[in-house]
Amino acid sequence: MTRETVDKICRALPGAHWASHHDGGLDAWKVGGKMFACIGQSNDGVSVKCDSVDTAAFLIEIGAAEKAKYFHRSWVRIPFGTKDAGEFAERIHTSYGLIRASLPKKVQAELAAWQDNDGS
Repeated sequence: MTRETVDKICRALPGAHWASHHDGGLDAWKVGGKMFACIGQSNDGVSVKCDSVDTAAFLIEIGAAEKAKYFHRSWVRIPFGTKDAGEFAERIHTSYGLIRASLPKKVQAELAAWQDNDGS
């Protein structure tokens, strides 16, 4: 997977927008002003949120992800080139769904409808 794949997946999510921080050293995809995917200056992977610290630890333990430096332990880093498009999209969609669900109800109501693959 590549940066272009991440951008394509994120761009398709309702209300998602791209933001650059730290003079281009950190690129983030956000929904409702909150980050759900982040690509650092090395441009070799994407960091995403998991539903729990335990899930993140499990993904790291089985080699499906790496620890996301400078992020809370519920975030993981998925290196480019290690996942197929379906798995990559699943991780990004999970992160987006978690962040979207944490937004105030008023902000959520302003977003277009979205249904993830699991029906949520």
